[in-house]
Amino acid sequence: MTKNIRIALIGLGRVGETFAEHFLASIQIRHIAAEIVAVAAHNIDSPVAMGFTHSKVPVYSDGLKIAELGDGVDIIFDLTGNLQFRQQLRDRLRELDNHHTVIAPEVMARLLWSFFSDDAQLPDVHGNTGY
Repeated sequence: MTKNIRIALIGLGRVGETFAEHFLASIQIRHIAAEIVAVAAHNIDSPVAMGFTHSKVPVYSDGLKIAELGDGVDIIFDLTGNLQFRQQLRDRLRELDNHHTVIAPEVMARLLWSFFSDDAQLPDVHGNTGY
């Protein structure tokens, strides 16, 4: 039996919302051994956030709370485009001595996008946010 890769998404704005919808559909349609175990968004009342709530996926208004899930999360996709937040997330994982969870920035989301979407590109509203 294959263990599911546990994924958290932070940032359900224009990029994150689009990514989340396609990513979740790909997981379900292709029976990928992955699951979205938590999401964080400033607007927890958005349709996508509400969809996750309805599916019993925890939705946080503070993305740093996801770091507290420890090794219950394998990969965090940071789709915020906010370099300061990304550094705070790294710092929080370090404070919690979490050497398990990795942070995948938007460039990784764009790579995955090319595998599961017929659209040419994931919307790029954040510009060059680096790692």
